[in-house]
Amino acid sequence: MAFLELRNVSKGYGPTSKRTEVLRDINLEIERGEFLAIVGYSGAGKTTLISMIGGLVRPDSGTITLNDLEVTEPGPDRGIVFQNYSLLPWLNVYENIHLAVDQVFPNWTPAKKQQHIEKYIAMVNLTAAREKKPGELSGGMKQRVSVARALAIDPQVLLLDEPLSALDALTRSTLQDEISRIWDQDKKTVVLITNDVDEGILLADRIIPLSAGPNATFGPEITIDLPRPRDRKAINHIPRYKEIRRDVIDYLMGAGGKQRTSITKKLYLPNIEPEDLSIPRNPFSPRRQPIRKNEVRNETIEI
Repeated sequence: MAFLELRNVSKGYGPTSKRTEVLRDINLEIERGEFLAIVGYSGAGKTTLISMIGGLVRPDSGTITLNDLEVTEPGPDRGIVFQNYSLLPWLNVYENIHLAVDQVFPNWTPAKKQQHIEKYIAMVNLTAAREKKPGELSGGMKQRVSVARALAIDPQVLLLDEPLSALDALTRSTLQDEISRIWDQDKKTVVLITNDVDEGILLADRIIPLSAGPNATFGPEITIDLPRPRDRKAINHIPRYKEIRRDVIDYLMGAGGKQRTSITKKLYLPNIEPEDLSIPRNPFSPRRQPIRKNEVRNETIEI
C-alpha cells in the first residue's frame, strides 16, 4: 500500500436536490518522500482536495489513508500551507511558529523548543526578521513564516495549497527555489496544489492535471524525469521539459478543459446594409440622404 492513498474519493456541496459534485472518482497513490504537483483551473476543486487530505473536510464517499491509517480529522502528521498565510497578527515570527510547536510538542523543554524553532526560522532565511509581526513583513516573508511553521511540527506530509499564487513573479521564483531547497534537505512527502504548470514541473517528481469542474477528476499523470537540481533557465532548452509541458497543457485545454455547451438564441441585428449611391434621387423629395436597396419598393397604382 502507498504511503498516502486516496481511493474512489468524491465530494459535493449543497442540498441533495441541488447538489453540485465538485470532485468525483479521485484515485491517487503517493510514495513516502515524493513531491507531487496537482495542477488545474481555479474553481476546479483543488482546495477541496487538499482540505480532504488535511482532514479539514470529509469526503462524501471513498477513503483517504496515510501510513495505513484512515484520515478522519486534522492532525500534526499533515502540515498545511495556505495561500492566505494564516498568521496571527499580534504575534511575531518566532511566536507564530512557537504556538504550533508548543501544541504538537508540549513536553519539550523551553530550550529544546527554542532551538527547534530557530532552526526552521533560519531554514527560510528569516533570522533577521525574528521579532517582526506579520504587518511588518512582505507577502513573501509571510509565506516563509507559514512554511517554517508547517515544517516545525515535523509533519509526515506537507500540503501546499497554492502558497505562491498571491506573490509577484520575482518573489514567487525566489520561494520556488526555497521550497525546492527545503524539500531536498528534508525529503518530506509534499503535495503541491498549483495553477502554474511551469511551477509544478520545476518542483515536482510527478504532475497530475485536474479537469475543470464541476465533476472534476484526474487526468493522466506524468513523471517529471528531469535531473535535479533544476535551473528554471536551463530546463527551457530540454526537449523533455517541453514534452511534459505540452502534454499537461493539451489535456487542460482539451479533454480536461472548461465545460462547453452550445446555445441557440435569436438575435435582432440593426439594418447595416451599405447605402446604394447609384439609385436616383428625387430632388423634390424631403429626404436628402442615400437609400438602401431593401428600402426600394415597386408598387402599381391606379389613377
